[in-house]
Amino acid sequence: MSEIVVTAPARLHFGMLDPAGLGVRRFGGFGVGVESPRVVVGVRPRPDEKVVVTGRQVDRARTFAQRARSRLGIGGGVEVDVREAIPPHMGLGSGTKLGLAIARGLAEVAGIAAGPEQLAVASGRAARSSVGVWTFASPGLVIEAGVTDEGSISPLIARHPIPERWRCVLALPLGVEGLSGDAEQRFFGRLRDSDKAEPSVSRLLVTALLPGLLAGDIDEFGVALSEIQRAMGSIFASQQGGVFHPRAAPVVDALQTMGVGAVGQSSWGPTVYGIVDGPERAADVVDRLRIAAGADTDVNVVDFDRRGAWVGQEASVRELA
Repeated sequence: MSEIVVTAPARLHFGMLDPAGLGVRRFGGFGVGVESPRVVVGVRPRPDEKVVVTGRQVDRARTFAQRARSRLGIGGGVEVDVREAIPPHMGLGSGTKLGLAIARGLAEVAGIAAGPEQLAVASGRAARSSVGVWTFASPGLVIEAGVTDEGSISPLIARHPIPERWRCVLALPLGVEGLSGDAEQRFFGRLRDSDKAEPSVSRLLVTALLPGLLAGDIDEFGVALSEIQRAMGSIFASQQGGVFHPRAAPVVDALQTMGVGAVGQSSWGPTVYGIVDGPERAADVVDRLRIAAGADTDVNVVDFDRRGAWVGQEASVRELA
């Protein structure tokens, strides 16, 4: 068999619906894919039983490949080449997208049909958030309901396309990372036992953010998103040193000073996004933000993902179902 190549977009996480677990389903949330940065993984079979991994983030990729091979019941060996990877611990869903891409590649090589839920299980992802899983499957702003104690991934409850003109100004502070791993797990454990009230995210999502999105009204969408970010940040402030990550906060302030209304921090950050109406407006904001943020912040215009992850084989390309 020829090589299978899987390409998957990064994701922006906009907020959680119930981070403290006050209801039956905990976490939940919503977010969207962006076309860059992205994961590109090549997978091909081997004639022996070995799992050989090359390219970017080799140790992490090897763990995903070995886990997926075992859980999918694949007997033969595989070669995995990670050609592009999303920077880790930046709030962009790097681990989930890498794990899903590798699992999808292995499934394709073995001739196994696997949907988003099966890929999540095979890669060991989506224990809390499933935004990465659902943005891997298809484009658009996704809303997921949250997880129960039974261990299944959070179900998708809605998906809406992003207006074609909207663009994302993406700012990545360099040399710092957001919370992850054991520290993140300990924080959510403490949060569940605390008296933190559930934020008003669900109301804002349904009554303002989604109506703004459906109408293509960037102002209504932006006001709701910014308020959601403040509500979420107040819950996480004790852990991350403020409503936003210390390196994200000045970037958020700079974007707001430039009149960008839809501004936020993806997950634990430090990645910051500003959503604007039109590529011309985005280019202007990027030029100004590069000056304001300085050389230690990578600033670019990216489009929102418009097709989800996709699989290529030689000259043919097909979108994931």
